[in-house]
Amino acid sequence: MTQWTQLAEEVIGGKRISDEEAMAILTSDDKELLALIDGAYKIRHHYFGNRVRLNKIINAKSGMCPENCGYCSQSSIANTGVEKYSFVNKETILEGAKRANDQKIGTYCIVASGRGPSEKEIDNVVEAVKEIKDKYNLTVCACLGLLNENQATRLKEAGVDRYNHNLNTSENHHEEITTSHTYQDRVNTVNVAKEAGISPCSGVIVGMKETKEDVVKMARELHALDADSIPVNFLNAIDGTPLEGTKELDPRYCLKVLSLFRFINPTKEIRISGGREVNLGTLQPLGLYIATSIFVGDYLTTEGQMASSDFQMLKDLGFEIDFADEAVAI
Repeated sequence: MTQWTQLAEEVIGGKRISDEEAMAILTSDDKELLALIDGAYKIRHHYFGNRVRLNKIINAKSGMCPENCGYCSQSSIANTGVEKYSFVNKETILEGAKRANDQKIGTYCIVASGRGPSEKEIDNVVEAVKEIKDKYNLTVCACLGLLNENQATRLKEAGVDRYNHNLNTSENHHEEITTSHTYQDRVNTVNVAKEAGISPCSGVIVGMKETKEDVVKMARELHALDADSIPVNFLNAIDGTPLEGTKELDPRYCLKVLSLFRFINPTKEIRISGGREVNLGTLQPLGLYIATSIFVGDYLTTEGQMASSDFQMLKDLGFEIDFADEAVAI
């Protein structure tokens, strides 16, 4: 039995790993990588078997964001030439939901740029979600920025199942990434969604010049927030953003990060999100022995790999799609 298998069994038994054990995961020698993944898979399989949850994004509003987030191609301080458009109409949102349903993609994510939604934008989402729930058996996740209590209540009543608002980085590192809102603003939005009865989805972006201690703090904070779904993004530095040219990651470290999040958040959906193709490369399949969820198709302003490649990867792994709480063979 390896140290990682033993630690995995202890985690399944209720152990909370120490900071020393967490750092040992991130700093482990590459020759231990397969053993580490095996330990993480033991936890993953205990709680989720070989099911994978698929997610699809619609970029419902692009660009024109007043915030100064250093990673974002849609930020007011970015010079990226990203396409800019106002909130799409209900029919466009419904077309995306139909495509997701046809592909057996269980979670449909309605994402909009900006500090937070206007009341008109909330109206638009509410109308669309009601029809999505009537027509398709999909989990709906909204990601619209900072929310107030009334907006969260309206989204819940319309049928929104999850609300995504990422912490992105640790509290210590937050002001190195953005100063136009606070770390607490982000925490507050996650809590507002929870209080409205919406499942909280919150995650991180790794590779933004943070320390390994910051990464451990991110995983700990998401555990404290009790986020049901944790997207782990790996920075895909976009030209024209303040983080342009940043390249701190390699596939092996990314797998160690995913393992850390699994050991600290054993019962939660962990999603390999933005930057998966760029940063994990040919090691992407190994990530799914740790994580339980991926995006299929394109991201907000960057391309993903072809959906057919993702489905083939899952088939080769022998995994099943978790669609509408049923396992679907690929």
